[in-house]
Amino acid sequence: MIRFLRSAMTSLTTPPRVPIPANGVDYRGKVVLAPMVRSGELPSRLAALKYGADLVWGPETIDRSLIGASRRVNPRNGTVEFTRLPSNGGRTEAAAQESVIFRIDPAREKDKLIFQIGTASPDLAVQAAKMVAGDVAGIDVNSGCPKPFSTSGGMGAALLRTPDKLVSILEALVQEVGNPYQIGISVKIRILEKPEITEALVSRLVKTGITGLTVHCRTPPMRPRERAIRDQVRMIASICHDAGVACVMNGDVTSRDQALALMEEFGVDGAMIATAAETNPSCFQSQADGGVLPFRDVVYAYVKFCIESENRFGNTKFLLNVMIPGKNKEFRDAKASKNYADVCHILKFDDLMPAAHRLDEILNLTGKSAFYKDETHSKAVQNAIENNESARAASGAPRRKSISPAVSGVGPIRTSSIPTPMKSTPENEPNIDIPAPASNQVIA
Repeated sequence: MIRFLRSAMTSLTTPPRVPIPANGVDYRGKVVLAPMVRSGELPSRLAALKYGADLVWGPETIDRSLIGASRRVNPRNGTVEFTRLPSNGGRTEAAAQESVIFRIDPAREKDKLIFQIGTASPDLAVQAAKMVAGDVAGIDVNSGCPKPFSTSGGMGAALLRTPDKLVSILEALVQEVGNPYQIGISVKIRILEKPEITEALVSRLVKTGITGLTVHCRTPPMRPRERAIRDQVRMIASICHDAGVACVMNGDVTSRDQALALMEEFGVDGAMIATAAETNPSCFQSQADGGVLPFRDVVYAYVKFCIESENRFGNTKFLLNVMIPGKNKEFRDAKASKNYADVCHILKFDDLMPAAHRLDEILNLTGKSAFYKDETHSKAVQNAIENNESARAASGAPRRKSISPAVSGVGPIRTSSIPTPMKSTPENEPNIDIPAPASNQVIA
């Protein structure tokens, strides 16, 4: 009897918790990488994880860009790629190569990756989410982006003004994706101009079956340069906790130590870092573990991840221009670079040069250098690329295997159907020769 009374008293004082699905992840106690278009591609996520991020969000991916895409496994690095032929800018001629819409590292991102979807339709949201549900730990709905490419289609922050639609999207995802695939569904919002409007919205969202809610502490019209507003955070966290939903805060969070302090101060369960991680992902390290590292250290790690991931060079160059301080000569040279060999030459990453040359060949960037009149490989570099296993190991590339003949200079890609509802490692995928893509730009 006493044990029963103690149990009953505990249940009255302990906040409820929405159950975390078997293949999902709990956002509580986590310092995470924010979803950022262009800055949230695979190499950036791997760098954040290397320096201590607990979870990583992918960049917002529009539902229509993913529906109808092909899922394939790259045999050179084991990444899962979702690809499709681009629209080719409305031109009548067919595009020559497929584009990578979204890329995942199933080994290093296992149980760490949240896929963020841009959508304004429950039906399209479900179709797109099912494409990736077997490869990620959660699906997050973007209802906070204020940029026109998102809001003009009724997505992003526009959903904050159509709460009925947002609720229907979340409920559909919970019932048709979250439950059958056993992953969590969450949402990212912004605060509204009046606390009572935010309160009414959050009170509805937490009843949809979601496991987490992230609040960006800015209103939709505000821009990153404007200071975050945190006076609504405690109220939002309280509503989430009463419903058993984890609450994550975002906005002017710059380091792990600050994130943990803000979590304690405002009573939230987690914190999300955005622009600080874009500049230097070692911000996820606590001061006790070394804190923020010199830019050259993190740039080396980032470039290595880019080479291993076969990242689109334009995206790599964009991030290097953010990570390298503008006063450095290397910054000016990086802006002029044309391929991975240029980058390794500029930054003196000599050990990465063989792998950089190999990737330039795969991406058709050989001969486009801004720093070499003749980029023909020396015999030594050719031997390193072909035979030097230690150089290949340093680049993160797998050992050379006997595979079917290459098509257009690249290796075969294995394809598979959409995964069934429950995570499993793809097996017995048929080998089909198709060209590998030249880019991985997210259509968002």
